[in-house]
Parts: sequence; C-alpha cells; structure tokens
Amino acid sequence: MGGDVRILIAALSFAFFVVCPRMAGITSLIAKSTGLDLIKVTVIGTLVAIPLVVAMVLIFSRYGLIAALAFAVLTDFLSALAMKEISPKAGIETLVIALFVLIGAKVATYISKFI
Repeated sequence: MGGDVRILIAALSFAFFVVCPRMAGITSLIAKSTGLDLIKVTVIGTLVAIPLVVAMVLIFSRYGLIAALAFAVLTDFLSALAMKEISPKAGIETLVIALFVLIGAKVATYISKFI
C-alpha cells in the first residue's frame, strides 16, 4: 500500500476517533451561552485546537499517558474558565472524565496485548 493511501487512511481513522458526543455537547453549550453560530464556533474552534491536538500527541508520545491526561484536564479547566462557568461540579465532572479516560486507556492497552 502506497504512502499516500496509508496517510489518508490514518488521517481518516484519526478524524473518526476525534469526533465524540462530549465535544459536540460542550460546543453546543458554548455556542448557546455566547449566542454565537454553532457552525462558526465549531470551525474556528477546530482551527484553534489544531496546535493543542499536536501538543497532546507530542506530550503523550514523549511523556506518556499521565502527562497527556494532565494536559487534557488542564485544557478542560481552561475551557470552563474561559466560559466563566467553572464550578465545583465542573471540576468533579472533569476529574471523573479524566479518570475514566485513564482507566479506559490502561484497559485497552492490557486487552490489546492478547491480540
């Protein structure tokens, strides 16, 4: 399989994986609470997020899952702070989500050893 086809398949796989209900929900909340157009918030937010996604991948590859998770939690708190909606509930939700991501990644790594 040629390099061009492999990068397209890998990029498509990544694109499918990045899309998640959590992201859609928070984008909808941001658009509604600011009175801005959902599509504009999504497109501009995606462009702004590109360097953050690259940073996340580099942090993960160089320092591991815990460091990447810490970065993700930091960005969640920064999002909430930017929207002035940070609260104890948001902090707890972020922590719980982070713990589930950590546990899920560890379980996935363990299970994939058997394949």
